[in-house]
Amino acid sequence: MRSGVKTAFVGGVFVLVAGGAGFAGYGMPGGDSEGAGPGGTDAVPLNSSGSGSGDVGEVTAEEVERTSRDFLAAWARGDADAAGTLTDDPAAAREALRGFRETGHVENAVVTPGTANGATVPYTVKATISFRGHEKELAYASELTVVRGRSSGRALVDWRPTVLHPKLVEGATLRTGEAETIQAVDREGRELTAEEYPSLAPVLDTLRTRYADGTTGESGVETWIEPADADAPNRTLLTLAKGRTKKLQTTLDADVQAAAEQAVKKYDRASVVAVRPSTGEISAVANSPAGGFNVAMEGAQAPGSTMKIVTAAMMLEHGLVGGPTSPVECPKEVTWSGRTFHNNKNFSIANGTFRDSFRRSCNTFFMKALGPLNAKGVEDIALSQTARKYFGLGGVWSIGIVSTDARIPVSTGPETAASYIGQGKVTMNALSVASLSATVKNGAFRQPVIVPREMIKGELTTARPLPGNMAAILRSLMGAAATDGTAAKAMSAVSGDKGAKTGSAEVDGQSDSNSWFTGYADDLAAGSVVQSGGYGSGPAGSVVASVLNAR
Repeated sequence: MRSGVKTAFVGGVFVLVAGGAGFAGYGMPGGDSEGAGPGGTDAVPLNSSGSGSGDVGEVTAEEVERTSRDFLAAWARGDADAAGTLTDDPAAAREALRGFRETGHVENAVVTPGTANGATVPYTVKATISFRGHEKELAYASELTVVRGRSSGRALVDWRPTVLHPKLVEGATLRTGEAETIQAVDREGRELTAEEYPSLAPVLDTLRTRYADGTTGESGVETWIEPADADAPNRTLLTLAKGRTKKLQTTLDADVQAAAEQAVKKYDRASVVAVRPSTGEISAVANSPAGGFNVAMEGAQAPGSTMKIVTAAMMLEHGLVGGPTSPVECPKEVTWSGRTFHNNKNFSIANGTFRDSFRRSCNTFFMKALGPLNAKGVEDIALSQTARKYFGLGGVWSIGIVSTDARIPVSTGPETAASYIGQGKVTMNALSVASLSATVKNGAFRQPVIVPREMIKGELTTARPLPGNMAAILRSLMGAAATDGTAAKAMSAVSGDKGAKTGSAEVDGQSDSNSWFTGYADDLAAGSVVQSGGYGSGPAGSVVASVLNAR
């Protein structure tokens, strides 16, 4: 467990060297550069006329050079008070500048300004991190922007934490201290690193933060960024000294993870999660771009027609349809509460069956359930109830790291109709959608986990097994989609006992729909979303097929 022990800064100097902005040494802060005073902020946009005692308007090149020079010089010599006064938020700047040295243990740094670009001045920092006899260089580039003070009219540095370091955000702190050295391993004991599996960077940081307690052995020394949110993971910047390593077991599978990383790299914005139906263990999680926000587990978007797996279960539960060969209607359009819904390209199916409507993803067939359910007075709540009762959706999932739970809320009117085909207020992510296939394949929901279940600190969500022959019917429907339906092309190269469901979800402001796909093969299920990817049979289907083939 990390501990950033605060100690007073003693010794160590910063040096400001000449650069493109015209710096010629330290440069003492002048009396004509003042902030708003303790605790205040004082800024106006560059082209604003503003109001106040000083000149207003756009800052001049001379003001940019003088203000940035004086600020960097004050920072360089360790004068947090003087540097803070040269910003539009003196109190916040002073506290951050002091913490940079005291908790970050930053010493002997050289600040090199670059050439100003308008009101923005870039610079590089090369510093030494020193803690209990361990030292290492920290090098990075950042920038500051000069603005005009709203009340004073003075030219001031627009204060924000990124002035100190580009990865610092509001409320975050740079710390150096003792740190446990934890090695995450997959289900077979193979090491998992962010270097080899870039998508795992935020996952591994969270695992390390959550499960470091109780470790034994010698601690190492690291520099990290500690976020304001105690539940968010720390971000390691430097390892000054490695401690004795303790292995952290995960449910991930290195082979499946590697396939997932390669599959999402083909697209600008794609996510995938793989789950073992028999256990609920997560085998892989990957995102493109990698290493940032974990969209695969924390995203929340309309899942499109992948939701029809749940809608089909709802119809079976309420006796609205029999087996796969039951005759059903699939007209070109259906109207509910004044809104008309269409099938893709306005297709219809004459003399079709339940299997036909599922494998071809007929929207209007699933909305035909609204009438009978309305007669029972449950059309607005039935989908939410089925989703929670049998698929665990709507419950709180404690998977071992941060995740966003699916939402299938009670709705009314046209939103109820839209929810039946995965639009409206329904939101899911690749993890939720992967679990749909896993539940159908297994016949019962197993809440996904990324560490052994005994390590989970929260309570696991449970659900009832799929009743009667519902699981067999759903497997038959998904099998038809995978072999002779919308999912057939993507799943053609996947062998074994397989099933799938495609989806595309319209998003406001996007010209192309999001591509969704979920499927299983033997004891592996996967779900994927590709932003603006179009039909689920395309990009998302390709991602899922690649992952399933790694089993």
